[in-house]
Amino acid sequence: MSFPKGFLWGGATAANQCEGAWDVDGKGDSISDHNRAGSRTSGTHRAFDLEIDTDNYYYPSHTAIDFYHHYKEDIALFAEMGYKTYRMSINWTRIFPKGDETTPNEAGLKFYDDVFDECAKYGIEPLVTISHFELPFHLGKEYDGFLDKRVIGFYENYAVTLFERYKDKVKYWLTFNEINFGTLPHGLRINGLFNREYTESEQYQALHNVFLASARAVIAGHKINPEFKIGCMLAYITMYPKTCKPEDVLKTQQMNDRLNFFCGDVQAKGKYPYYMKRYFEQNDVHVEITPEDKALLQEGTVDYYTFSYYMTTCIAADLDQRDDKSGGNLFGGVSNEYLETSDWGWQIDPVGLRFTLNQLYSRYELPLMVVENGLGAFDEFTADGTIDDDYRIDYFKQHIVEMGKAIDDGVDLIGYTPWGCIDLISAGTGEMSKRYGFIYVDRDDEGNGSLKRYPKKSFYWYKKVIESNGEEL
Repeated sequence: MSFPKGFLWGGATAANQCEGAWDVDGKGDSISDHNRAGSRTSGTHRAFDLEIDTDNYYYPSHTAIDFYHHYKEDIALFAEMGYKTYRMSINWTRIFPKGDETTPNEAGLKFYDDVFDECAKYGIEPLVTISHFELPFHLGKEYDGFLDKRVIGFYENYAVTLFERYKDKVKYWLTFNEINFGTLPHGLRINGLFNREYTESEQYQALHNVFLASARAVIAGHKINPEFKIGCMLAYITMYPKTCKPEDVLKTQQMNDRLNFFCGDVQAKGKYPYYMKRYFEQNDVHVEITPEDKALLQEGTVDYYTFSYYMTTCIAADLDQRDDKSGGNLFGGVSNEYLETSDWGWQIDPVGLRFTLNQLYSRYELPLMVVENGLGAFDEFTADGTIDDDYRIDYFKQHIVEMGKAIDDGVDLIGYTPWGCIDLISAGTGEMSKRYGFIYVDRDDEGNGSLKRYPKKSFYWYKKVIESNGEEL
């Protein structure tokens, strides 16, 4: 098992889950700023409020872990671990508070200049997600988000603004985070669909417009700096047939195509796959795709493919009738009796990561990065200030071993950025108690705490992993 020289070890966060300072220095409100806190323990889902009511409700993104005022401290800790790259997102509403302005907010641009300069001080390569669940609320409220083609232009203007401003500071870009969530019931808001009920045709039309926005960004970015590497990012939940029953195998193939492969096929191959055309016909889905759209998608393909990997699931033909559903699985699926689960019911499958890497590299033959992977768990903060998270070390150790095997298989894996490299608020529940980080942040689910940072045991373990380029686990 050998990781290549120059392998991009690092960690990942998102602006809406770590920055806080939600209304500081001219920032507007994003869709994430309208999400109240939820709780897995009490079964409370995150409510989405059209009107923010801070007098009566807690909105976790408003303060988060206050990276906005702690970025120097946090990046210094990343550097102490030896990060080669730091995956982060730029909050769209810091740059264009409403999203449809023509002139950017200089204070927002300056903040990210400072962040990138701090990274450069330590030799850390930024890996920047342009849109990570941070669509300006105004674009959803007034335009129905990406259902309105004008929003494609707003996104392109935003992306070009970033490319031009940071062309000498950022090389690696991702256009949209987990783009394939855009047609799932819980994911409609990421594309700005929240004003009413939307037909399946409208959901896929909005997603189509996101594809066009991504393609435009890729084309524009390469013109601004041909050295840019611009990628896609998908939520990938590997699917196995529950049994070898042919109906289970066929159902698995159909769900895998639509939920895992579709968005990657469009962004990496530049065209709609045959199976989605058939799906549209069978389900009376109508998407306007012009000849100009087809040409744009073909021209604006990505340079590399990235994905999140947290779990795998099993698929059965009678999925809707079963009561053995797997926990935390946003795509649906049933439990796998051969796998252990996390505190949040997510099935842990290190070998599945090797399988997935081979599956994706065989399909796309593009460089791959695992840009989210990690274990959300309840961490115990002891009286002496230590956090012994051996369970997290074990989780990462198993997954890194399988990544090494995939590289030995011939997969071109260029980087690994574990999710929530510092504790942050959960996108799904808004909780702090679902901790992923190598760094503990003194913050609770109600927003109380000193915000002091404490390295966990896994912090020092991951530092050795990076120092040895994956040899010392």
